[in-house]
Amino acid sequence: MRSLMLPLVLALVLTAPLDAQSQAFGELYRKASPSVVVIRARGKEVTANGVNGFSEIGSGVLISRDGRVVTASHVVHGMEDITVEFLGPDPVQARVLGFQPDADLALLQLETVPRDAPVASLGDSNRVQIGDPIFVIGAPYGLTHSLSTGIISARWKPDTVTREFPLAEFFQTDATINTGNSGGPVFNQAGQVIGIVSHMITKSGGSEGLGFVVTEATVRRLLMERRLFYLGVEGTMLTESVARLLNVPQAGGYLVKSVVKGSLGERLGLQGGDRLASVDGRQLVLGGDIILTSQGVAVLTIDDLIQANRLIRDQPPGREVRMRVLRAGKVVDLTTTWSTADAALTQR
Repeated sequence: MRSLMLPLVLALVLTAPLDAQSQAFGELYRKASPSVVVIRARGKEVTANGVNGFSEIGSGVLISRDGRVVTASHVVHGMEDITVEFLGPDPVQARVLGFQPDADLALLQLETVPRDAPVASLGDSNRVQIGDPIFVIGAPYGLTHSLSTGIISARWKPDTVTREFPLAEFFQTDATINTGNSGGPVFNQAGQVIGIVSHMITKSGGSEGLGFVVTEATVRRLLMERRLFYLGVEGTMLTESVARLLNVPQAGGYLVKSVVKGSLGERLGLQGGDRLASVDGRQLVLGGDIILTSQGVAVLTIDDLIQANRLIRDQPPGREVRMRVLRAGKVVDLTTTWSTADAALTQR
């Protein structure tokens, strides 16, 4: 009899904490999930077969009562149509307010906020320790509002995990993360957001326990403590050698790949590309405008473009937005007005 009792007692001891933890996560999920959204985005891309439509699915989290949602930049940047789905209410449209591709972060503005949609609380990611339990809510493979749990496996300083996102401080987690989780929130045991899912490293194509989460401190520093600006274009900075091959009348420029509908870039009249070509060993989308100057600033480097964007952002409503572009071999001047609505969107 004693030989039967020992395994039974041991089983009770081992399962009791797990059952309690499962109940705790279940209660936390029910409180946190209404603030989590599924994001469906549609855009266009240039391929060898021409311009084709494509879609992305990801996740996000509501962080303000006026309808601001944090997600991953690669889910929404450059997309023409963005739809956000809460639990229950009808989908709502959204637009990009600002983004930081070097940290894989973006901030959306909802057109309307569903009644009673709860705002998620942000935790302090600087206090998170390796081994802390966490849970993730997202839409893996489109399976909306799915829960996975795990721990914090490691913390990585900026520019140590991947060159693709050099500005992001990352948590590493063993919580299951798949396509569709990108942009979704990671919660601590207090139900507070401590990070945003970015990507996973995998050899099999599935989850291997190597998920990477942009820390809340990075989100706060890059999206919430800075004034925002979104021109609504996606493109590539040209090196001096490529600019020379494309007959650009200066030692650089910003080659426009695509322009988002309804954006400031579209109002200016900027045009995107329509064909792929290999130039100086680089695969580029050609046929679009090449920005030469913006607000009088010669655009030769990414820093020049950032400076020009700040000049646009910081001017009062009613002022002119000016760009000079190279279009089909000709220099063209573009103008529009910086409106009150534009200025309002740049405020924190």
